[in-house]
Amino acid sequence: MKLRQNTLLALYSLLEFAADPQRQISAAEIAQKYDVSPHHLAKVLAELSRLGMVQSARGVGGGYRFVGNARRLTLMDVISRFEDVLPVERSHSEATPVGQALASVLAEIDAIAMASMSSITLETLLGIVKRQQASAAPRRRPRPAKA
Repeated sequence: MKLRQNTLLALYSLLEFAADPQRQISAAEIAQKYDVSPHHLAKVLAELSRLGMVQSARGVGGGYRFVGNARRLTLMDVISRFEDVLPVERSHSEATPVGQALASVLAEIDAIAMASMSSITLETLLGIVKRQQASAAPRRRPRPAKA
């Protein structure tokens, strides 16, 4: 599944905020980290704020912080706010047996993807991030004992 940039920015931002819900993070910090336009990101963050997923604070030391529940907020909760997740309209080629078979398989794949995205929470993703960071960290070899 290919997600729009707004959707990806929403997910990146929410994961950054949810990793440390007490911390306020500026849009500029996130924009720099993910190499995106701060103006474009600000529009996404405004939408997340409107949806009640983040809270914004203006002024010096301002920024955004996560106000959702990382244990309950799923990928689908976020994706459905930025993407059209409705089934694709049927085409004329589906009148043939091959077209019907292909449409059936593709519909099943879409249903599986939607079910998966509906079961993966931000907390689950944060756990994956931590495990990946831990496995990517250089491991120190123990020094041989001196005789």
